[in-house]
Amino acid sequence: MKAIWKSFLSYSLVGLANTLIHWQIFFVLRVAVGLNQATSNFTAFCVAASFSFYVNALYTFEAKLSVTSYVFFLCVMGVLSFIVGHVGDRWHLQGLLTVAAFSLLSLVFGFLFSWSVVFRGRRP
Repeated sequence: MKAIWKSFLSYSLVGLANTLIHWQIFFVLRVAVGLNQATSNFTAFCVAASFSFYVNALYTFEAKLSVTSYVFFLCVMGVLSFIVGHVGDRWHLQGLLTVAAFSLLSLVFGFLFSWSVVFRGRRP
């Protein structure tokens, strides 16, 4: 049980950097470029997730990198990011609420998904 909490702490710290990257890209795409929330959230997620997948694989889970795992993670979590953005568009939510909701969901669901599926069996 101690190992999961240590991993969650490390995942959370990487998540802070991921969140900064994600939010900056989201707001540039949403405000400056004028894209909708679904597209902005998905695109920002893909960029930020590429960073965090690599760092989490090396430091949080100490796992071997795999293109298959990366694509699997990106697809599943990317669908979640698009859905959250779509809900933000449909309900006319403020962009800040959309990315905050996704960041919270991504922290919890992303960690559980990474721990139990993506890096399972790939950890030392």
